[in-house]
Amino acid sequence: MKSDSDLKRQARNAFIYKRRNMTQIARDLGVSDQTIRRWKKKAKTEFDDWDVARAAHVIAGQGMDATITHVLEEFMLLAQHMIEELKDNDQPLDKRVSQITSLADAMTKMTHAAGKLAPKISELGVAQDVIRRLMEFVRSEFPKHADAILEVIEPFGETLAEAYTT
Repeated sequence: MKSDSDLKRQARNAFIYKRRNMTQIARDLGVSDQTIRRWKKKAKTEFDDWDVARAAHVIAGQGMDATITHVLEEFMLLAQHMIEELKDNDQPLDKRVSQITSLADAMTKMTHAAGKLAPKISELGVAQDVIRRLMEFVRSEFPKHADAILEVIEPFGETLAEAYTT
């Protein structure tokens, strides 16, 4: 069995250099999420901030455009997760459509800000604005089709992310 110091080192390396999330790291190392979070928090008190090291590594290795692209990709993954949750819950349809419209608005704001820092990414912002407007249109003109559009938007979001972030 590996020592705690070996596991901590592996967790830190996976977080910083492989950009893995805490849950993935915990699963890979066979420890709890809480343990990984505790190690990360303790390291920060010892002036070893994993988040800062991760950001520095990404910027140094890939530049600002890649960093911004990564942030957008992570946001898109979270958005896709939210869409899945919305499809699988029992909330009323109008509430789900409202939440997905809010998500589309957040996506627009995120890409607008990123576009100012990395202009080539602004094309993704235009594409996401189109999606937001489509969702608003469906909500107001064809509310009975909201479930169908949710099914289409998720895989299409992946296609957009691939087209505009590579």
